[in-house]
Amino acid sequence: MLPALGAMTSLQALVALALFAPGVVAPRAHIEVWQLSMFSCAVFAVGIPASFWGGGFIARMGSLRIASLCAAAIVISMALASLGTTAALLAAGLCLGLAFGPETPASAALLSRLVTSERRAFVFSVRQTGNQIGAVCGSLALPAIAIWLGPAWCYAAVGACALVAILLFERLRPAYAGKSAPLPQLDLRERLALVTADRRIAMLALASMPFSAMQVSLNTVFVMLGTRELGLSHIEAGMALACAQAGGLVGRLGWGYVAMRLDASRMVLVVIGLGMAFCAALLGLDGASLGRIGQFAVAALFGLTASGWNGVFIAEIARLAPQDRIGETTGAVLTASYAGLLAAPALVSVLDGVAGLGAAFFALACLALCGTLALIWGGHDRAKQ
Repeated sequence: MLPALGAMTSLQALVALALFAPGVVAPRAHIEVWQLSMFSCAVFAVGIPASFWGGGFIARMGSLRIASLCAAAIVISMALASLGTTAALLAAGLCLGLAFGPETPASAALLSRLVTSERRAFVFSVRQTGNQIGAVCGSLALPAIAIWLGPAWCYAAVGACALVAILLFERLRPAYAGKSAPLPQLDLRERLALVTADRRIAMLALASMPFSAMQVSLNTVFVMLGTRELGLSHIEAGMALACAQAGGLVGRLGWGYVAMRLDASRMVLVVIGLGMAFCAALLGLDGASLGRIGQFAVAALFGLTASGWNGVFIAEIARLAPQDRIGETTGAVLTASYAGLLAAPALVSVLDGVAGLGAAFFALACLALCGTLALIWGGHDRAKQ
């Protein structure tokens, strides 16, 4: 199991590294917020159908071969992004979506066949930390590379990592032949029925939209917020984002441990929602007055909440879902999360043009607070039952 876990965690780290790269190098590459929003929308617009339709390809080709193809898509995406034009950035996003969509189903199909039920939650939590690993590495390394060598070298570095990953995946592939399984495929109507059958699950889906919007905004435009609104240099903004991603890494494992010990996943999600709303509002309204230490501390707390909620969220879905349809219900609720991923870049771009990035983060804080209230309201059914 360990080699497969390492390979699939590395794949998610690569996808995260490529996804965050334009936002991290934006100040040096003179990329505007609307261009970053266009890039993110392109990734998610392709990634959503790619994840829905990827099960059949995983069954026929195997998870490790799909991982190699995802890494190849990253190489092509970074080559396009290095051209520096708006059209090239759009094409890079569309290409990266071909990696973003299938990587999670491919990982789930392989790891679910290799891990025992007792260890499944922890193993999948570890796999999910690949997002933070890639983000931390990118936040620390890419700004320095952009300043010393130029933005094109940042994309080249990510592409080189993906090429090395292809060699790793292909070397491991023969050992895992026949050990992948397709995920159940549902149409949109069936997904909606699974969500709306239980109000508690429906409120989870509703809350996941602003939570996902907050997470993707933190990952893609926080460096721009730091350099524009918080008075940070490019390097300092990258370090602050690295603090946020480190907080997310701790949160993905730490919140899950707290929820397990207290047997209160929904209560933990409410605390997380309040925390991300507070941090986003504070940074958006008065972040420049906090000082460097305060800004880095709030960034870490921001990441702890806005990037650390996913594991507890999945665990709560599993608790509430019919026990014979946990995977299907999880996929259905994630459809709402994808809507948040798609809407957030456009919302941030519009608000940035009208009132600035600080106002955009305050608006995201208000939406996250509404999602938290939905969790509280939906949780009332627990007391009734």
